[in-house]
Amino acid sequence: MAEISALQAARAQYQPKLPKALQGPVVAVEGKATESVGNQKEIKELFPNTYGMPVITFEAGNQPKLEPFNVGIILSGGQAPGGHNVISGLFDGVKSLNPNNKLYGFILGPGGLVDHKYMEITPELMDQYRNTGGFDIIGSGRTKLEEVDQFEKGIQILRELGIKALVIIGGDDSNTNACVLAEYYAAKKYGVQVIGCPKTIDGDLKNEQIETSFGFDTACKTYSELIGNIQRDCNSARKYWHFIKLMGRSASHIALECALQCQPNICLISEEVEAKAMSLDDVVTYIAKAVADRAEEGNNFGTVLIPEGIIEFIPAIKKLIAQLNDILATPEAQNLGRSEQIDFVKAHLTKDNLAVFNSLPTSVARQLALDRDPHGNVQVSLIETEKLLSTMVAAKLDQWKKEGKYVGKFGTQHHFFGYEGRCAAPSNYDADYCYSLGYNASRLIANGKTGYMSVIKNTTKPAAEWIAGGVPITMMMNLEKRNGKMKPVIRKALVELDGAPFKYFASKRAEWAKQTAYVYPGPIQYWGPSEVCDQTTKTLQLEQA
Repeated sequence: MAEISALQAARAQYQPKLPKALQGPVVAVEGKATESVGNQKEIKELFPNTYGMPVITFEAGNQPKLEPFNVGIILSGGQAPGGHNVISGLFDGVKSLNPNNKLYGFILGPGGLVDHKYMEITPELMDQYRNTGGFDIIGSGRTKLEEVDQFEKGIQILRELGIKALVIIGGDDSNTNACVLAEYYAAKKYGVQVIGCPKTIDGDLKNEQIETSFGFDTACKTYSELIGNIQRDCNSARKYWHFIKLMGRSASHIALECALQCQPNICLISEEVEAKAMSLDDVVTYIAKAVADRAEEGNNFGTVLIPEGIIEFIPAIKKLIAQLNDILATPEAQNLGRSEQIDFVKAHLTKDNLAVFNSLPTSVARQLALDRDPHGNVQVSLIETEKLLSTMVAAKLDQWKKEGKYVGKFGTQHHFFGYEGRCAAPSNYDADYCYSLGYNASRLIANGKTGYMSVIKNTTKPAAEWIAGGVPITMMMNLEKRNGKMKPVIRKALVELDGAPFKYFASKRAEWAKQTAYVYPGPIQYWGPSEVCDQTTKTLQLEQA
């Protein structure tokens, strides 16, 4: 066994808390039949075997004795703190049903299922990873489970290992794949159940049934510590504006949560930028005005939080990207070189979109027009939005200085916090929440469910009062365009501008912009008073208040 840190050794002894309903035998209580959040007719036709199932809630009851069975588990997509605790919760839950049950992990994500690469998770192995960050116990991957050939290769190894159920831990795309796989195996009557678990630090996999995706709590606390450190430095040196880009391509939940924790001078919210139909110049002017106002008070320093996906929310650029996606999805564009691709794109853009394209800095325009990620999205994390905005703010301030409208100094520093938060040791909240999600998944399996996502609710209360159950994945789905085609996907949850977290932020931001009202959250605490160690995110507190 590799040497471990003192913190890891101490954390290994932490026993995550479980909802009272999961502390003994359970009975599944079924609610009403469900329907998808959109495109009900089309989703029902695509998922005839797993559509319309009821929401499940577990209550204390009598668990019938089960014959031994094996379970498989997959970590899919980007890492998120708490993944190991989902696995340990599933491991303990499966063993509690029958000590002879086995848990197999597929190596490096869904590709491990297709390529038949796996390992048994033994008690000795599991004990090395309890309450630790990362996905390194079996690794993760981004192979998409979409093709019949993949499903059939998967069933071969599942049958060989005697696996009754497969648990897929992932975000909205990974759980969409889980839903497709569950439907296929149900239609073929293969007898293999598929269960999902809601993971993403971005916080955009949530709805009325899912309060939060796991890892969001820990990642935001990790980023907030770093932002607090920068704000302390900023307030000490008093000579730089720090432009801080934060993960969150499709939604601004991380930026909003970090703003609630740290009270920066400026925090951009992508959803608001889109709702107000702001141009890139509008965003730049908004920041520059705050810089100028602070300069009048002699404060030539500050912090700006920027969601990484904000460029896609500026309406004119969003419209441009939509057409770029369609152009790049055509067969003619597939085999072109990079320089040829730029020329091809420009030749096929509408007049308005071409004007927007030509107005952008060359580096940004090239990034928008070239490579896409596996889901067909612009790779916005590669666009240095923080430098783009600070450069444009500097130019506007220079213009204002010539006009006598600005008298300050504008020095900048740039940061991008992403990977720093994805594999942090989970907070007590995420350690408990993730363990409960995994343990709960074992109960969904024991009750014969497939096509469900494991859910734990009421999590602002003490863990004993948490509510455990399952939600049909089809309930969360609608149709969206991906790679030029309409496909069933789980609808992403965006920041709600009429929601309590944003409304609280909006009520405070003018004060934070002018004053130096910084809060310094400090590092995650694992031992000590519950009000320090077990607190949830500000977002969840405000939503559940």
